[in-house]
Amino acid sequence: MLFTPKRTKFRKQQKGRNFNFINKIETLETLKHGVVGLKAIDCGRITANHIVACRQCMNKILKKTGQIKINIIADTPISKKPIEIRMGKGKGSVDHWIAKVNSGTVIFEIETASKILAVNALKAAQIKLPINTKIIYE
Repeated sequence: MLFTPKRTKFRKQQKGRNFNFINKIETLETLKHGVVGLKAIDCGRITANHIVACRQCMNKILKKTGQIKINIIADTPISKKPIEIRMGKGKGSVDHWIAKVNSGTVIFEIETASKILAVNALKAAQIKLPINTKIIYE
């Protein structure tokens, strides 16, 4: 699977605290590599499948005119028990991987000559994400 770590120190992790209530302050992160970027307004979880879907969507619009920089990686495993299994008998196996995103994090950056094309690609990627985002410029 793309955008998941190849090896980790521990196979399973605890989820941690409720992520939506911890980080409500929007930090001031700016672009490092690209001309146009996609910044998270809310905080939440983005799965590896969301990242892959956004990348494919942006590549389809940009074709070979620009470079996409992905600033997040899904490195937290989420486990799940199979359906119709009784309680107990240990923790379930790893179901999918997520990235915990704070508000203000720049998720994607695009380096290209055509700003209009980059904005269109990021608008298409916004639809695929489960959190609120906004497009920022250099």
